Amino acid sequence: MSHKAAKIGLTSLVLVLAFGALLYTTLSEGTEYYKHVDEVMADPNVWQGKNLQVHGFVVAKSIGRKRDSLDYQFDVHANGKVLRAHYTGIVPDTFKDESEVVLKGTLTKDGTFQVVKDGVMAKCPSKYEAKPGAGSAGTE
Repeated sequence: MSHKAAKIGLTSLVLVLAFGALLYTTLSEGTEYYKHVDEVMADPNVWQGKNLQVHGFVVAKSIGRKRDSLDYQFDVHANGKVLRAHYTGIVPDTFKDESEVVLKGTLTKDGTFQVVKDGVMAKCPSKYEAKPGAGSAGTE
């Protein structure tokens, strides 16, 4: 009887270890951090190579594009800290100076943020937001 219990215990241990390893590798590859520019730039070495979503605002007059290409280079800032970003692809219509953006990508060893394909998300300008007091129907 103890031989049978040992086989069941060993099988259970192997299954638990295999499941744990699978769970660890799956979660570690898919983990993505959401940070503001100033949080990342406070200690950039911690964030190098990790999947990040970085929130900030496009620095005015920093958007540059290689001639006849979709290669963009621009700066994003938050709370006095600035991050240089590189992106290849089509940017949203709302992407412009001082627009609020969230970038998906990784921080490289040289301190630039490499944005992934379709990784630039620009928020709509405030002109689309409701004005204070609007929508309060029924008040007299």
